Amino acid sequence: MTHWIVGTSLKLRLLVVALVVGVMVAGVAQLRQMPVDVLPEFTPPTVEVQTEALGLSAAEVEQLITVPIEQDLLNGVAWLDDIRSESVAGLSRIQLIFEPGTDIMRARQVVQERLTQAHALPNVSKPPLMIEPPSSAGRVMMARLSSEELTSIEMSVLARWTVKPRLLGVPGVSNVAIWGQRERQLQVQVDPKQLQAMGVTLLDVIETAGNALWVSPLSFLEASTPGTGGFIDTPNQRLSIQHMLPIKTAEDLAQVPMDTADSDNTVAGAAATLRLGDVATVVEDHQPLIGDAIATDGANDLLFVIEKIPGANTIDVTQGVEEALAALAPGLTGITIDTTVYRPASFIETAMGNLAPLLAASAILAVLVIGAVFFDWRSAVIGAVTIPLSVVAAAFVLYLRGTTFNTVILAGLVVALGTIIDDVVVDVAAIRRRLQANRQDGNELSTSQVILEAAQETRGLSMYGTLIVLLALAPVFYVGFSGGLPEAFFGPLAISYALALVASMVVALTVTPVLALLLYANTPVNRAESPVVRRLQGGYERSLAPLVRRPRWGFAIAGALLAAGLMVIPSLGQTMLPAFQDRDLMIHWEGAPGTSLPEMNRITTLVSQELKSLPGVRSVGAHVGRAITSDQSASVNGGEIWVSLDPAANYTATVAAVQDVVDGYPGLQHEVMTYPEQRIREVLSGERDAVVTRLYGSDFDVLATEAEKIRERIAGIDGVVNPHLTVPVDEPTLEIEVDLAKAQEFGVNPGDVRRSASALLSGIEVGNLFDEQKVFEVVVWGAPETRHSLTSINELLIDTPDGNHIRLGDVAKVGLVPSPANIEHDAVSRYVDIGAGVQNRDVNAVAADIHQALAGIDLPLEYHTELLGGYAARQATEQQILGFAIAAVVGIYLLLQAAFGSWKLAGLAFVSLPLALVGGLLAAVATG
Repeated sequence: MTHWIVGTSLKLRLLVVALVVGVMVAGVAQLRQMPVDVLPEFTPPTVEVQTEALGLSAAEVEQLITVPIEQDLLNGVAWLDDIRSESVAGLSRIQLIFEPGTDIMRARQVVQERLTQAHALPNVSKPPLMIEPPSSAGRVMMARLSSEELTSIEMSVLARWTVKPRLLGVPGVSNVAIWGQRERQLQVQVDPKQLQAMGVTLLDVIETAGNALWVSPLSFLEASTPGTGGFIDTPNQRLSIQHMLPIKTAEDLAQVPMDTADSDNTVAGAAATLRLGDVATVVEDHQPLIGDAIATDGANDLLFVIEKIPGANTIDVTQGVEEALAALAPGLTGITIDTTVYRPASFIETAMGNLAPLLAASAILAVLVIGAVFFDWRSAVIGAVTIPLSVVAAAFVLYLRGTTFNTVILAGLVVALGTIIDDVVVDVAAIRRRLQANRQDGNELSTSQVILEAAQETRGLSMYGTLIVLLALAPVFYVGFSGGLPEAFFGPLAISYALALVASMVVALTVTPVLALLLYANTPVNRAESPVVRRLQGGYERSLAPLVRRPRWGFAIAGALLAAGLMVIPSLGQTMLPAFQDRDLMIHWEGAPGTSLPEMNRITTLVSQELKSLPGVRSVGAHVGRAITSDQSASVNGGEIWVSLDPAANYTATVAAVQDVVDGYPGLQHEVMTYPEQRIREVLSGERDAVVTRLYGSDFDVLATEAEKIRERIAGIDGVVNPHLTVPVDEPTLEIEVDLAKAQEFGVNPGDVRRSASALLSGIEVGNLFDEQKVFEVVVWGAPETRHSLTSINELLIDTPDGNHIRLGDVAKVGLVPSPANIEHDAVSRYVDIGAGVQNRDVNAVAADIHQALAGIDLPLEYHTELLGGYAARQATEQQILGFAIAAVVGIYLLLQAAFGSWKLAGLAFVSLPLALVGGLLAAVATG
């Protein structure tokens, strides 16, 4: 086969040259269009469903939204591998993780089919929304819009109705979330005491405000059915009838006459009609905030977080977003746009800018070394063509497969570069040696015949070398296609490396012989020995002579090197994430549960201002809480600070300075990291303990009690270390519990109390205001002074059926109680984890003892335990990798024997292989 391939290539040498030129030109041209990213897509197929329920506590979100959706609608959809949920104040977040390899569009289809039944949910939230699928490292840009001329509401209107739709239309953008968004609302703010004095009820205000508008979401109002204008036909044309809403502002709404049960709708002692503005304060304001953008310079700020779809080119998406913002800039008068808060494309552009000259310098250096070794410019030309051709060909195949170029792909190509160069050197050396011998002996063999025989000779041996390399990497190939996070990283590495080896083999069989024939056909082969080789060879012989005379010295040196290599292995870090000097830092920032938004804003502003003053810091952006459709589910006590470092700053010193600043704020949990690190940790969450026992149940108090019993039982098992519980964190919550007996005295029902209190404390949307192409909410809400403290809530007046008013504290108990801030579900159930480490014992043996211990524990009804299978999967993977490694070692030894035809030579070569790794280990330690 080798003889035919080489022979055919030599006969069709002009065609081979044409193909080489075509591959290089097409490859370089197309590779410029290849999507580029820092890391590969490493998250499993996931569909996320978010439901906004502003005003509900975490427990109410779980009860009214999460449980009905995940248990009744989404559980059991096709190809589902796991279902998890998170319920926080105002948000239900459900993640459906599908089996590896599931087409994400089919997964979204089956989820959307189930969500069509969501109309049966209680009317306490927005409709469930299936979030667009983001990439693994979802955020492609964070942009800040600030203004000292416009108010926050005015900026928010522009952001919601002008900027966001334009950004969503950029190819590759999957989602845009806005921190600091203050939606324009017309608010009818009522004081129950004023209503009582005016002789009107809260229901009167709701009906008046709602019926004054064209459309209302409240089905008991007439505005829920606005009707149509219709049309009329004249003798020669049809005229549509259109109604124009006269209400545009808060002042307009305040002039609406009150719609009360009393027919005498007048102010006492006056002939004027009672209007909405007489019984309530009608203002333009915004919704309660679930998060905010931090302004460090006193201006009004909005923070846009833009995410991209999986596989999208980060640089292209970034350029598209920047072009869209630039196109909008003339219409955003008074607004400053900053796109440097977080811009991963900058890291990629810098890395690619550094990579191109480094690769060019490396290629030139390799060619010069080849030329210096052979002391022949023709050999250098062969290397200059074949080395980049092999790399470009492998990368071109990756491009045709739709692969995104990233650091893992680059690593595979770089690792294969050594084999590619070795192929060139071996082939050129064999061809030169054969040509010299042929012409020196006066043989009449043609140049093509000599090159054919040389290629056969080298390719046979090189085939063994290639197989040995592939066998040595068998464990890597297994991990790369075993599923999960390792597959995302090792799979592309294995593919790019294998493609480069195959490309090098093809080039060695076709291109190298053709180039040798074209360059050496009618030219004498230079017989002069290279001065470089002469000096290196002389030094080698002088160093080798003493070791040959005294073999023990050689064995001692080899043993010392091997021992040094083994000693440094434990000091080498083990991590899935490559370490980058990413100049965009992310600081996870969290205060005590229950910390208010104003307080978190104050602290985060102080930290941001201090960070911004550091030398080497280019810009600082921060957000607290969460935003609508965002990738965060944090409450207002959590946030993130994003620090962009100047490209010219000292990276290590600046990061240390940033760390010192955040360390100066005790009582707040914080961690300085990069965004890719944070995303990797999210995927790896829950896998940090060697064994995890998960206790499922419905009541957190019972779960905590029973989990503590399990922890005590597990702690006594041999090999278990540091058993601990992971329980939800509580936050202070105001709890209102109606006293049925007292409510009966006043003739009110618990539902009446909740609805009235909800309207006053949380607000109720009574209608929508349509203004050009924008839609704004009109809400009835309690005045701020009626809902600022526990006392004011106790004093809140509630309507009774007979039109009177009673204090909320007269019919309900209002108190401060602890409540879970974040309720997580796994497999549609609450749970508590009991994690533990394992030392000095096999994990499977410890797991078996835990199983036995769990079997002897009696649990309450509906409670059960599961020993999570992650430990078993990891143990099985490690054992399978070990098995592949042993098989690879045996296979390598057999290949060496087949290559040398001698068991002794094979054994000698095999024993020397570990010594070849020592240099790499020592270099890794030296370079950190």
